Amino acid sequence: MRPGESLEGSRSARARCTAVNNNTDTDHTDSGTGRLAHPGSSQRRMKRGTTKRRTRGISGRMTAMRCFLWSLVLSSLSLRAEGFIYTCGGTLKGRNGSIESPGFPYGYPNGANCTWVIVGEEGSRIQLMFLSFAIEEEYDFLSLYDGHPHPANFRTRLTGFQVPTPVTSTGNVFSLRLTSDFAVSAHGFKLNYEELHSTSCGNPGVPAKAVLSGGGRFAVGDHVRYSCVPGYVLDGHATLTCITNAGNTAVWDFPAPICRAEDTCGGTVRGGSGVVTSPGYPGSYDFQTEEKYDYLEVEGSEPPTIWLSGSNVPSPIVSNKNWLRLHFVSDANHRYRGYSAHYQGIKVKSAEIVQVNQKLPSTRTPAGPPNATCSPTQIWLSCHPPTCMS
Repeated sequence: MRPGESLEGSRSARARCTAVNNNTDTDHTDSGTGRLAHPGSSQRRMKRGTTKRRTRGISGRMTAMRCFLWSLVLSSLSLRAEGFIYTCGGTLKGRNGSIESPGFPYGYPNGANCTWVIVGEEGSRIQLMFLSFAIEEEYDFLSLYDGHPHPANFRTRLTGFQVPTPVTSTGNVFSLRLTSDFAVSAHGFKLNYEELHSTSCGNPGVPAKAVLSGGGRFAVGDHVRYSCVPGYVLDGHATLTCITNAGNTAVWDFPAPICRAEDTCGGTVRGGSGVVTSPGYPGSYDFQTEEKYDYLEVEGSEPPTIWLSGSNVPSPIVSNKNWLRLHFVSDANHRYRGYSAHYQGIKVKSAEIVQVNQKLPSTRTPAGPPNATCSPTQIWLSCHPPTCMS
């Protein structure tokens, strides 16, 4: 048993120790109980001329004593470990501050379940700026809740080793929950949080290999401009403007761009329709990437960010604005066929319901209704858009 093992494990160890004790010579136990006799009792006092049988009994008894003490020590360590795990989290108030995972940067504990609730002034919002992020991918998670930590307020779930972009709540409460399994851990995360008023967009963040200029206050009407370090080109809008949306809240008009290496994939695509493919895509499959290691990130939809990986063809994705950003990432191992996605612009008038037909290849049939209804807010009204089956 290792330090941090559950109490059930400690009980098992104690049970094993008791079994050893029960197998010792009964001359060295309390009569009829199977327990070790009191150290001052006649049974526990060694006498000159002790036989080998009695010596074996004492040896077994001492082994049982050591085992029992060892079990008690481990039980204490286990309790202390559990206490350490559950002392993280809490309710935080104030205009700004920072949060670190327990043990950062040396690693968070296994079996963690930590919840932080950030509460700002009425009418304000909370922005999270991640400084460092390393969570065991697909096994440990940092879940974000736009409000109190209730399933109805679930926003997104973060995992892996990529530092997330800034995240802003819609109200004055933002919650985070760190959960880990009982195996491998990573060094954890560190972030700063800041209270934003309705006239502030907050820091848009600086992507890797990018340089941010301008701004400082990030208030309505302010502009920021991005550029990339030598050897990288900008993918996205170079200039962002802090504007007021329909809810009278300050937001950036576009997401922060990314910087990619020159002479590689990517770019800004404009027009009513077209096709986007991964580099070298042969056309044999609709979607196939190395699961958990290569992924396609889609931003600008509902939910705000979708992560796609594996070989299952995703359902159609509809943007909630006039743009979508696709970010394809692969590691250094294993090459798969990639993906091909067809995009089409849809004009939605404010007072009309538009019927959007799903065009199917001749070799496929719909596994659902042949069309789906789109609302004026560009959200699917039907439960599921149609999918294709071979």
